[in-house]
Parts: sequence; C-alpha cells; structure tokens
Amino acid sequence: MAMPMDMAFGNQNAERMAAASSLLFGATTFHGMVSYWPHQVNNPDAGEDDRFIARRYADGIPITVVSDSLTPEETEPYREQTTIVPRSGLAQRVAELRQQEGEALVFGSRTLWTELMAQGFVDVLYLMVGPKIVAGDHRILEGVPETDAHLMDARRLPDSEIVLLTYGF
Repeated sequence: MAMPMDMAFGNQNAERMAAASSLLFGATTFHGMVSYWPHQVNNPDAGEDDRFIARRYADGIPITVVSDSLTPEETEPYREQTTIVPRSGLAQRVAELRQQEGEALVFGSRTLWTELMAQGFVDVLYLMVGPKIVAGDHRILEGVPETDAHLMDARRLPDSEIVLLTYGF
C-alpha cells in the first residue's frame, strides 16, 4: 500500500462507495476484496466506514470482474452479485454499465483502470496522494496515451496528510 490507511482514507472510500451503483475490478483486486470485506460486516474492531463498505458488499452491490481466469467458485461469498467478463468483453461491459443509472466505481485494479483510461472510459479520476513513498517500478499510468484532464477539485482530507485530487475527462 502506497499511502497511510487513516480515518480520512476510509471516509473517502466510504463516500465513493455510497455514490456507487456498481463495482468494477480486475481479478487480483477482487481476490483482495473477497479476503477482507466479508469479515468486516460484524467486526467490532472495524471502523464505521469499513463496516459501511462491508455492508454494501453484503447487501448485494453488483460487481463486475474483468478476468480471463477467474471462476464463479472464486467469487464466493459474492457469487450471486458478481459477473465475470473476459478482457475481450471489457468495452461491451463498460458500455452496458454506462447505460445504467449511477456510477460504476473502480477501486485499485491498476491494470484495469489504466486500460479503461487508455480506451477513454474514465469520466472522473479520484486520486489520493499520501506522504509515503514506496520503492518500486510501478508506473500507475503506463499505457495511457496523453490525455487532457481538467482539475475539478483539490483538497486536503480532514485531519490527514492525504490530498484528494479530482480530475474530469
């Protein structure tokens, strides 16, 4: 994780989850979500924001996972609300999601969201920048062509060293 997981981080994620009508993940991020969120619904040690996000999953928010290898059995306990789409079907699935009411939200899924950006499917990018630098060679925008974006908002999250940048495309 490349940033601190403080209360403001959790609050921002809960805000985005509240606005979402569906979720879109790559397989790696989906596996991480499945290993974490089911255990937070009734976890007395979980923060309010984590319990809220966990309840959105438990209440059946629709999930699309873009993967050529994920099986339905691997989507438990969210099997009933999860649609697996092969990478070759991404454009069609995004077109379907755009016809639906509300916002399709992508958490993490760096490979997926860079592909979505490269294809012009991203309307708004919420980018949180924190004070921690993680060594490595990951380039978060690798494969994305030069793109004109406009800064919609820039703000420091309350009681945090995290800055939220909001860009529109």
